[in-house]
Amino acid sequence: MTSSLRLLISNSYDPWFNLAVEETIFKHMPANQRVLFLWRNDNTVVIGRAQNPWKECNTGKMAQDGIKLARRSSGGGAVFHDLGNSCFTFMAGKPEYNKAVSTQIMVDALGSLGLAVSASGRNDLVLTTDDGDKKISGSAYKETHDRGFHHGTILLNANLSKLADYLNPDPKKLQAKGITSVRSRVTNLAEHIPNITHQKLCDVITQHFFDYYGEQADAECISPESLPDLVGFEDVFAKQSSWQWNFGHAPAFSHIVDERFPWGNIDFHFDVEHGVISRCQIFTDSLNPAPIQELADLLQQNRYSVTTVTTAINQILPKYPDFAAELQEMSSWLGNAIK
Repeated sequence: MTSSLRLLISNSYDPWFNLAVEETIFKHMPANQRVLFLWRNDNTVVIGRAQNPWKECNTGKMAQDGIKLARRSSGGGAVFHDLGNSCFTFMAGKPEYNKAVSTQIMVDALGSLGLAVSASGRNDLVLTTDDGDKKISGSAYKETHDRGFHHGTILLNANLSKLADYLNPDPKKLQAKGITSVRSRVTNLAEHIPNITHQKLCDVITQHFFDYYGEQADAECISPESLPDLVGFEDVFAKQSSWQWNFGHAPAFSHIVDERFPWGNIDFHFDVEHGVISRCQIFTDSLNPAPIQELADLLQQNRYSVTTVTTAINQILPKYPDFAAELQEMSSWLGNAIK
C-alpha cells in the first residue's frame, strides 16, 4: 500500500533553494498527502512576506559579511539562520490541515527528549527553565483554498550574538508600513541537552510524524545536484533568489537622511515603492545646489541601493569638476545611509 506521507530532507544550506523546494512541493502536492520537510539554512536572514528588509535588518552589515536575505511566502517576523538552527515544514491538504496537529507533533517530539516545551501565543514554542520560559522555536503559516503549511525553526546551537548583529537595523528615519518583528528571550537546546544534533532532532521529529499518522515513508534526500521531479522549480527558484522578490517586494516607505558638511547642509527625502525610489526631494543651503538637484533627479525611478547612488554620482561627476570632492564625500555618506 502506498503511504500518504512524504518525507524530504535537504542537504543544501541555500535558503533560496530550500524555500523554492518548499513552495514547489506545496503547489503541486496531492490533496491527500501529508508532507514533512526538514532543512537548514546558513548565514541567512529570513523575513516575512510583508516585511521591509531595510527596517528589519542591518542590510549594510549583511552585505559586508556575505549574509543572504530571503523572503518567505508566509507571514511573521525576521529570523537569523545558521547551521545551529533546524527548520521544519508540515504540509497537508484541507480539510485535514491543522496547525494544532503539527504543533503538537513538535511538542511531543521535543518532550520525548526530556524537555518541558509548550506552545505560547500564536506561533512560538517555549522551554520552561529555572530562569523562566524561553523561546526555542518560531513558526509561520500559509494557507490556500485547498491546502496549508506550517513551517518553523528550532534553536539548536545557533550563534545568538548574530541575532543582534543582523536583526538590529542601523538607526534610520524610516516611516515604514508592514509587519515589525517582536523580539523574545531565546535559548538554544544545546544549553539544556549538550549532545543534541540536527540529525538527532530530525530523527525524533520524523518518528513522531510517523507515529501520529500510523504510517512511514522513505526519506528523499535532496540537493541542487539531486532533485526529485519538481514541476516548475526553476521558475520558483528564479523568483526566490531575485532582488525583486527579496528587496523589491517590500512595503512602501519613506526615508529621510540628513547631514551637515563643511560646504552645506543636505536633507534627502526618499519615497520608496516596491524597492524603487518613486520620489526624491533635496533641501540644501549649499552654494552650488545644481549637482545635488541633478543627483536627486537621477535617483528617481531606480532601485533603492548603494549601486544606484554610485552610478548616479559617477554619471554627473564629469559635469561638475569643481564640485568633485563634495560629490565623492556625499556618495560615501549617502551610500552608508541607505544600506
